[in-house]
Amino acid sequence: MMSLSLMLLLLLVCSSQATHFWGTVMTYYPKNTNANGSVTVILRYKLNFHTCTYSTSWQCLSGDCGTESVVVNNVDTEDTEWCQTEGISTRVVPSNAPFELWLNDGNWINTIVNGIVSSKAVTVVELRNRSDTGRANRSPQTTILPSVGVPSNCQRDFSLLAFDPDGDQVTCRYGNTSLSECDPCTPPSVLRLSSSCTLSFSPTISRQEGPYAVQLVMEDFPRQTITLTQTNGLQTLKTTSDAISKIPIQFVLRVDPVVPSCTEGLYLPRFLPPTPDNRAQLYTSVSRTVEISIKAEANISTISELLFSGPYNINWTTTAEGQYILRWTPAQNEDGESFPICFVVQALYNSVKYQSELRCVIVTVENSDYNNTTTTPTAEGSTPNAITTQNMTSTPTTSPSTPETLNEVVIGLRIKLSSSSPLSEDYIRSTVMQELKDELIRQGMPSDITLRLVSSVTTSLASRG
Repeated sequence: MMSLSLMLLLLLVCSSQATHFWGTVMTYYPKNTNANGSVTVILRYKLNFHTCTYSTSWQCLSGDCGTESVVVNNVDTEDTEWCQTEGISTRVVPSNAPFELWLNDGNWINTIVNGIVSSKAVTVVELRNRSDTGRANRSPQTTILPSVGVPSNCQRDFSLLAFDPDGDQVTCRYGNTSLSECDPCTPPSVLRLSSSCTLSFSPTISRQEGPYAVQLVMEDFPRQTITLTQTNGLQTLKTTSDAISKIPIQFVLRVDPVVPSCTEGLYLPRFLPPTPDNRAQLYTSVSRTVEISIKAEANISTISELLFSGPYNINWTTTAEGQYILRWTPAQNEDGESFPICFVVQALYNSVKYQSELRCVIVTVENSDYNNTTTTPTAEGSTPNAITTQNMTSTPTTSPSTPETLNEVVIGLRIKLSSSSPLSEDYIRSTVMQELKDELIRQGMPSDITLRLVSSVTTSLASRG
């Protein structure tokens, strides 16, 4: 029989583990269909706890979730506040039928202002074949730090990364308690959420300071009516109003005490060039290291650290005060996928922490020799001034096309997009993209590279809303 002291010890341990949750994110990529009809899918999820010793796992909620193998590694930590881990789950499911996973274990940190206690999240994995792309659906790609902060007297927008590899429309909403997406799903009263995944914070009163649980659901919607086909021949129609898949994005918003000045660059760190813009797209290839240079300044406070979320094997170095380089080298099994990376710079003044704005980029691993290409999508609903490409360093040996040729095409697109009146979505998809595709093919670009480039530019242009 278990002794009373041992029972009390176990209860104490379970209790301590149960109040250390700081949020989660999950994304997925189908990899291949096997000879027996089964499908291999890679799911990457972040779990955020008080320390790296705590953990939990995703369980099957509905459908046949197959068999799973998981590898878990640490991503980043902040002092004694939080630790983010990345789980890479390889699931083999018997068919391409959709299934649901859920997280239902433990509690949020016990000081949450909006009254959230239990941690719960749901992911819908849709693997059926799409009629528009001819392949299985891929989820939106995003990530987030366990905690982002803003002084209670400052205005700040958190424009979350919302990238979809299939070019779908990505939207965000608060979780729904009736769908088991959180429990409960009470939104933070201090935030305003747009469907384009921007959270806006406005100055508030001091009694609303503290940590808030932010429990969002990110969904992808087709830009035209499509058909999803299952291995057994069953088909489902998805209109532009029907979500294809959904993923959770949960984290802590920390509303901090007032700062003497909200002007960036004084107490609050301010990003400087060559820091990439928020939602920028970066390109690299297998085994080729991508470098992200980050620079920030704060004239009154002292910049203390860089905090980030991304692949677990990112390396970072400090080159000078407020200057950092993130380095990541994709492996062969990551070819063709896109990886989100988010970061903030944190500063100290009299032991008080001040964070910069949140910035995120997406790194796409291409199997071509066109590397280090950067496109900067605009925020949802805005009009881009141009499509930008940089540092195109080499030419595929299989194609006579040159970087200069592609740049000429892009310049032509810039002219077409210079009109002050917004172009319709149909025009962007059918006219501009077709012209780019035709020009690349005319120049001898291989078809697989052409499709990837056109898809990337389509996604960038579509973000204009």
